[in-house]
Amino acid sequence: MKIIFFAHPLFLGSHSMSRFAGMLADGMEKRGHHVEIWRPDALFSRVPFTGIKKWLGYIDQYLIFPLIVKVKMLFKDNNVLYVLSDHALGPYMGLIRRKRHIIHCHDFLAQKSALGQLAENPTSATGKIYQAYIRRGYQKGKHFISVSKQTKEDLEEFLPVRPIISEVIYNGLSSSFQPSADQHSLQLLNAKLNLVLSAGFIMHVGGNQWYKNRSGIILIYNQWRAQYKRHLPLLLIGEKPSPALTELCKQSDFRDDIHFITGLSDAEIRVAYTAATVFIFPSLAEGFGWPIAEAMASGIPVITTGDAPMTEVAGDAAFLLKRKPLSSEEENEWAINSAVILDQVVSLTSSAREIVIHRGIQNCKRFDMEEALDRIERVYLKIYNN
Repeated sequence: MKIIFFAHPLFLGSHSMSRFAGMLADGMEKRGHHVEIWRPDALFSRVPFTGIKKWLGYIDQYLIFPLIVKVKMLFKDNNVLYVLSDHALGPYMGLIRRKRHIIHCHDFLAQKSALGQLAENPTSATGKIYQAYIRRGYQKGKHFISVSKQTKEDLEEFLPVRPIISEVIYNGLSSSFQPSADQHSLQLLNAKLNLVLSAGFIMHVGGNQWYKNRSGIILIYNQWRAQYKRHLPLLLIGEKPSPALTELCKQSDFRDDIHFITGLSDAEIRVAYTAATVFIFPSLAEGFGWPIAEAMASGIPVITTGDAPMTEVAGDAAFLLKRKPLSSEEENEWAINSAVILDQVVSLTSSAREIVIHRGIQNCKRFDMEEALDRIERVYLKIYNN
């Protein structure tokens, strides 16, 4: 089978989407298929004009790249499966709609926000136009794979007609996430962070996107520290904090124990998972919520939001919080109630903790990488041989 993957340009810095496209390409290549990845290159967007860099990037993505694709396709026979590795690449659908094709779907948060369905994330007028442009693209597709049932439901609400194929295939979890790390690795991590973490810590992994709810984590932590007089530090691993997050942290009575950790390698993050006391992930929304599975596979209890798709990933193995309310007047009560659950997890006896950890590890067996790639390959072959 000949497969061409469309991927996001590297100059956008979308590491997760680049990794996903790479995972698909590597997996299919190892299964004996001929694979290519096509993505826009930085041409106009190389120009160092900060104020218009985004618009120059659009020229690279939506004017130059389609012309290059049209030329490349002149030299391809019809025996090719074209794969959009993300539905946000929908504008390229017009190039391949009459070819064998399939679209991978991750989350529709930007789409729903643009239509006013997510009040926490208002969208600008130009943002609404851009999301409509993306939507008109993927709506031309006939075959889809979604990363969760929630994503599939969202997709089918946006499609004008029922697709020929609409499958749910969970992403595969890397086997590198294991319940324990060697002591030397933990010592190296402590030294790098210049922190003493031997007594444990509360951990989160994620960026500054509105739906990650990093501010909510700080609110919960403040309430937990104030109510229960415990002293575990909080590690927020991922991007540098936004100015708003930095200010929220400065206002905390416990700011000296709140640490924003950036620049860790994947291996170091895996070590951090194994050393944490609890992983907290109170997202407002997700496409999948991959860190939930990573934490469980690493052998630590997980607290997350009791809404799909977080519950879809967590199964019956997590402690669940209510979704943080939009009203600032209700935030405090939400943080107080969430702190109760956090303390319950921190206070687990050794035997109860072992039961929770075992349940999480068993839950993660649903997310096998090779099985996921096998299922994706079967869908690809069904389209390719049709």
